Amino acid sequence: MTVDYPTLAKVIASLTEGEDDPIALMATVACEVHQSDARFDWTGFYRVTAPETLKIGPYQGGHGCLTIPFGKGVCGAAARTGKVQLVPDVEAFPGHIACAASTRSEIVLPVFGKGGRLIGVFDIDSDRPDAFREEDAVGLSAILASVFGTR
Repeated sequence: MTVDYPTLAKVIASLTEGEDDPIALMATVACEVHQSDARFDWTGFYRVTAPETLKIGPYQGGHGCLTIPFGKGVCGAAARTGKVQLVPDVEAFPGHIACAASTRSEIVLPVFGKGGRLIGVFDIDSDRPDAFREEDAVGLSAILASVFGTR
């Protein structure tokens, strides 16, 4: 199954219209994205809560790690570099943090708020190897920019 990102973006835009609370926005985005594709086993946000520190935010799926330093794992790499991390095999990623043993592949996108400030990362795990493509990065980046960057 491939996500229809333009339609998903329209649904999320209609659900979040007029909302400016970042936690409410994150909860809605996590829910809608999680339900959009069977590849998505865990879908959620890690929020920047202190210098070089991510804390778990709204998510869908099993438990997640509570705290992730910028220097660790795929989420930390996305936060540290400000770049999308597309990981076809988490076992091959140096310093991968195994929050769930079932995770085989992962995509993590930096989330920027007003003024281009990093506010967190959006993490999607899959129990399938090599589950994510560049089209996922492009579609999800556009949704995140629309929800968090232009309000």
